[in-house]
Amino acid sequence: MERSDTLTRLLAHIDNIHELGKQRAFELGNPFYAKYEGDGEYYTKELPTGERFQVKVEIITDENEFPIEIKDTIIKQLH
Repeated sequence: MERSDTLTRLLAHIDNIHELGKQRAFELGNPFYAKYEGDGEYYTKELPTGERFQVKVEIITDENEFPIEIKDTIIKQLH
């Protein structure tokens, strides 16, 4: 099976693949969480409105260790 041109381009620019996750999160009306260089122990939370925050993240799991909720604590607002 031959790779499509789109797939080849995506794999060539793998550093941008998180943009697909961000787009999907925003389509669902959810915030997007990412860990960027310089974030240290925190994450960057971006809202569909474009607001960005540095947050501490706690992932709540069920008895089977399946993630069911993300709780975040805002550390500071980013520009």
